[in-house]
Amino acid sequence: MKRSIPEAFHGSISEGENAKEFIDEIEQYFAKIEKAEMSNLLAKLISMKYKGKSNIREYIMEMSNLASKLKALKLELGEDLLMHLVLISLPAHFGQFKVSYNTQKDKWSLNELMSHYVQEEERLQRDRSESVHLSSTSQNKKRKKTKGVAEGSS
Repeated sequence: MKRSIPEAFHGSISEGENAKEFIDEIEQYFAKIEKAEMSNLLAKLISMKYKGKSNIREYIMEMSNLASKLKALKLELGEDLLMHLVLISLPAHFGQFKVSYNTQKDKWSLNELMSHYVQEEERLQRDRSESVHLSSTSQNKKRKKTKGVAEGSS
């Protein structure tokens, strides 16, 4: 039974070559592909920035997933490094939280970090909605005062 040769290697083995040399060529080919994939994944992980479009849990899970893919390619990032990459990638409004984490003696696991960030994100959203509510209430009071003054002066 004759085996078919993958398209990328078609014609790459001659009658004089042995199977060992052919296998070495295949290994080199796939090693190049793995290096390129590793570089792409690492570049993506390092350049990620949280923009608030998805929730923070999904964002951290995406970063963790990229780290897992790198681990499968035999480039393992420690959890500490991954946590610092997460911290670095977050926007300025998480600054107070970053300082709080960095001043603690305890180290958190990635799951703990995610849990704390979810709580922080919810707190920030509550603060924003309260701020918007106070702002709109304040503007309504100003409009009523201005309207009352204008009506009283006519």
